Amino acid sequence: MKWESDSLPSTSLSTSTRPRRSKTMQRLLFLGGLSVVALVLCYSRLYDGFQSTVFHHKHHHHKPQNAHEITARCRQLRTRAGPPDDFGRRSTSDRFEEGTRPVLIKNAKIWTGKRNGTEVIDGDILIDKGLIESIGHLDVTSDLVASYNGRLDVVDAKGAWLTPGIVDIHSHLGVFSSPELSGSDDSNSLKGTIEPWLRSLDGLNTHDEAYPLSIAGGVTTALILPGSANAIGGQAYVMKLRETSERSPSSMLLEPPYHINASFPNPNLPRRWRHMKHACGENPGSVYSDTRMDTIWALREAYTAAKKAKDDQDNFCSRALSDDWKDLGVFPEALKWEALVDVLRGRVKVNIHCYEAVDLDGLVRLSNEFKFPIAAFHHASEAYLVPDLIKRAYGKTPAVALFATNSRYKREAYRSSEFAPKILAEHGLTVLMKSDHPIMDSRHLLYEAQQAFYYGLPCNLALASVITNSAEVMGMGHRIGYIKEGYDADLVIWDSHPLALGATPKQVFIDGIPQLGRAFVTKKPDNFQKIPRVPNFRKEAERVVAYDGLPPLEVKKTPIEKATVFLNVKTVTRRTQIGVQTSFTAQPGAVEGPNNSLGVVLVEKGRIACAGDQATCGLHTLRERKDIEYVDLEGGSIAPGLVTFGSPVGLEQINEEPSTNDGAIYDSLTDSVPALLGGNTAVVRASDGLDFGSRDALLAYRFGVTSAITAPKSKGFFGGLGVHFSTGASSRLEGGAIIQDITAVHVAVRHFGKPSISTQIAALRRLLQGKADGAAGHYFGLVRTGQIPLVIEAHSADIIATLVILKKEIEVDTRKLIKMTITGGAEAHLLAAELAEAGVGVILVPSRSFPYTWENRRILPGPPLTNQSSIEALMDHGVVVAIGCQEIWEARNLPFDVAWAAIESGGRITREDAFAIGSWNVERLLGVERDHESVDLVATRGGDFLDSHAKVVAIISPDSQTVNMVD
Repeated sequence: MKWESDSLPSTSLSTSTRPRRSKTMQRLLFLGGLSVVALVLCYSRLYDGFQSTVFHHKHHHHKPQNAHEITARCRQLRTRAGPPDDFGRRSTSDRFEEGTRPVLIKNAKIWTGKRNGTEVIDGDILIDKGLIESIGHLDVTSDLVASYNGRLDVVDAKGAWLTPGIVDIHSHLGVFSSPELSGSDDSNSLKGTIEPWLRSLDGLNTHDEAYPLSIAGGVTTALILPGSANAIGGQAYVMKLRETSERSPSSMLLEPPYHINASFPNPNLPRRWRHMKHACGENPGSVYSDTRMDTIWALREAYTAAKKAKDDQDNFCSRALSDDWKDLGVFPEALKWEALVDVLRGRVKVNIHCYEAVDLDGLVRLSNEFKFPIAAFHHASEAYLVPDLIKRAYGKTPAVALFATNSRYKREAYRSSEFAPKILAEHGLTVLMKSDHPIMDSRHLLYEAQQAFYYGLPCNLALASVITNSAEVMGMGHRIGYIKEGYDADLVIWDSHPLALGATPKQVFIDGIPQLGRAFVTKKPDNFQKIPRVPNFRKEAERVVAYDGLPPLEVKKTPIEKATVFLNVKTVTRRTQIGVQTSFTAQPGAVEGPNNSLGVVLVEKGRIACAGDQATCGLHTLRERKDIEYVDLEGGSIAPGLVTFGSPVGLEQINEEPSTNDGAIYDSLTDSVPALLGGNTAVVRASDGLDFGSRDALLAYRFGVTSAITAPKSKGFFGGLGVHFSTGASSRLEGGAIIQDITAVHVAVRHFGKPSISTQIAALRRLLQGKADGAAGHYFGLVRTGQIPLVIEAHSADIIATLVILKKEIEVDTRKLIKMTITGGAEAHLLAAELAEAGVGVILVPSRSFPYTWENRRILPGPPLTNQSSIEALMDHGVVVAIGCQEIWEARNLPFDVAWAAIESGGRITREDAFAIGSWNVERLLGVERDHESVDLVATRGGDFLDSHAKVVAIISPDSQTVNMVD
């Protein structure tokens, strides 16, 4: 202690001038000093003991018996989510099913997912106990087999591509179940705007018929999100799709947070990632009549409540960890807000349904205000226009989860672009492709990646968008999404390169368990084993940004007086009176180049004047003419334009915006039709409601779908009269805009929103018996006498069978053949022979069936689950088959759909057949009669119309007598 001397005042006197003391006095002073020191020391010890007693009384007297548990829980609040440090050293998967045999996959071309998706190795993979045991060139000797006591299964991949399982970052599989039945939709709660306490797990249906279908597409893992009706819809869960021995929803989960077993789990357990769904924009607003301002305020209010709960917990824990227990009370629980509190602690992957820049901006600001990271923005139709905004989100830049071409179904999606994945990737953002199952069938999630690749997303990133990056963004990149030793044995062996159109699994392993029994796959050409070539869309991508997402789509028309010569043409395919035929093919060995050894096609006034080699068409002489424009197709082709049917293209521009739609017609079977229209005998013509120049129609035109047949929009039994029109026309008054004003009579016999099936059949029978008056009587009279077709939407085989019987009844009565076409037709394959015998054609809508409802549950899924698709099964019995689509944005993808059907058939559907099912068959099944010489032709550069590397450059239009340049 220094306080004695430190307290003395300083003096200027030297020791030599101080008065001297006697020795006795010195001794007395010395003894007195000792006494003082002893007293001070004694007092100090007594004081310290008193202080200790007071401190102990203050801090320990009220220390609860469960203090250890409380402090453990408080320390746990500071931990981060993720796998434990020793996770990579596990020898058995936590999902291992006893009895699963080890498997050695030999001779595979392995896409590992490493090095940003660029690493590919040739080798073998050993999987055991649900994990990848070894990768490389493994010596398959008797010793290796013997080490597994003869239980090792050996699969020879024969050089096939092998990838990790497909990972779907956005799915409602199991909570929006198929087929759709009462109680099958557990995706949305309608009890409040903010509901972070809800859990998709609590609505997960293990009987959804989509599980095996999705697995057949190579999907092994999915993030199951609540719907988007709420600003905060609840907690999401990662699920493996295979059926477990327990057969429960919980057993399907991958690394479920411990919160599913207790709201306040054991604090000694490691933290696992949690997931949550947010939504903004139109969806929450449409359900709760909220504006965007209401939604953002609701989110801010919720996060404020969560922040208060977090602060209360942090303050409580600060005292508990300081051993300050006086009047501390109990841990401040917040059951409703605990998941949102975890968001603020950075332990939740937040996935946000968000479309437009205004919505993205609001959520970016919210993330910075409350300091929480966003895992991904989903749908995000305008993200590619504001990449720097996305980067300003709090923490790590969010990924962006997109559709490839699904767009314009509502205002928020109007500026969507097929080039968005390419543009976002060029700005350094992580791109994910998603299904939003069942909005898009997750079985075909890989198709989304294939389209993104076609429109410019690099190959490695396209595959990563549905595998590695999806796994990383959902917090599971430590165990899925890569082919590494110690990772989950979720693997897919493909029959072709995964980015080749129609790529199909030969086998799927989940947790090391093979999921496909006998896989039906077709032999693909050698070029399907290579990375597909794709067109260059650099200019188009630049234009879409320059025009704020809405670049002009009109084509450039050549003057009528100018001729066009197409050089380096490989094939010419044309419509004839009996179908589709190839009229010119370049000689084997012919190559493109300056000598034009490939074909030459001369077009004058919109018609082919000559198609052949250089000598046949007199190219040397043509070069002397001044009125010719030359177009080099670089080994491309000329083929008939395709015809779309099934969607209301031409009658709507934005599905959910009434002001952009023709609207639904009255249904005479359920509605009271105004007398002004002719009462219940009124018939509506689709041609009267056509709206030309829609973006979906023009995009279809630019991709070679040059015309559409559309029926009036109907929610009921009666559908009115169809129309055939040009998708490239800008006005009804333009020459060739209307190809055929009336095509066929349309009705629908289905279970939804109508009287009984028997009532609908009774009404149809009466109409066909000629017992109706007015317009209905007139047009059904034409049907009755076989002059125009009757087109009936029906899916159920039982309904279709009844319609076939009805057709025969009327034909006996009239002694004339009725032209009947079934559209939809999901179960038509069950009656293929009967339909062929009755002369009933089928337009499959969609072309790849899915069990959306009970009446179309008995689908023929095609490879790898069945040897045939519905298209093949019907064609094999002689049924005239065509394909269509359901929504207007799908019209542009008809070339992909047609090519896919041909690829999947393994050559059983020829190139000419493929063109027919997308054009000529559509027209003849829907009552179109026109001169085959008037059919538009499509010129593609770099390949055949049905090749993935071809690009449409021109439409040859006989009706307008022009060549319309698309470039």
